[in-house]
Amino acid sequence: MDKLSIMGVRINNISMGEALKSAEETIKKDEKLIIYTPNTEIIMMCQKDEDFLNIINKSDINVPDGVGLIYAGKIKNHPLKEKVAGYDLSMNLLKMAHEKGLRLYVVGGRPGVADAAMKNVQSNYPGIKIVGARHGYFKGAHLGQGGHEEERELIEDINKNKPHILFVGFGAKKQEQWIEYNKDLIEANVIIGNGGTLDGLAGLVKRAPDIFIKLGLEWFYRLIKEPKRIKRQIVLPLFMIKVIFGNNNLVRPIED
Repeated sequence: MDKLSIMGVRINNISMGEALKSAEETIKKDEKLIIYTPNTEIIMMCQKDEDFLNIINKSDINVPDGVGLIYAGKIKNHPLKEKVAGYDLSMNLLKMAHEKGLRLYVVGGRPGVADAAMKNVQSNYPGIKIVGARHGYFKGAHLGQGGHEEERELIEDINKNKPHILFVGFGAKKQEQWIEYNKDLIEANVIIGNGGTLDGLAGLVKRAPDIFIKLGLEWFYRLIKEPKRIKRQIVLPLFMIKVIFGNNNLVRPIED
């Protein structure tokens, strides 16, 4: 599998179909696959946080979640196959779970969000076996309290239900930190850190219209809807400036 380093973050040059095939094969073999979904904001976070950089590079697959990553690859003549948005990948995993009758466990969000999200999922994808839904307000590694009793109880419940797919939505870097700390303890096949996916599934956050997504302007739509995001999204033009005017080593192939 081809890989790029974009400002030190490993990005797998993978299509949506290939990511789903890897997940399907992992489940068939009863193995484990860790998927993270870095976008431009996460890559810029990693420039100031070496710990986060090291954690995110320990995944099995880092999908290119963001049009900025696609532009970076093109500008430096190392094109990526396509944008693989974490939300879209999560939705496709739900479709696969529905078709194959897979077990799903979700963790994250404010109290009530995971339950509301799974109520909608069960309605839209009745073939899924939802075996757990927990909010993210417990003491654990995502809060610097790894091994806390509340975390141990959660992992015990996850392992009792042996989900094929585990959604972890605490937001960057907390979700990756939690997965990295507990990955060897968790009995689940596909573990994906997918940020605000549960909020979307619960109907709390609306996805941008298709035209914005196709034009790579989903970030702009969200900014219009949530002007307070300006402090976070200012990193997008900074990322592109760095790519355009930086040296070629900022975006380079990774040799196996």
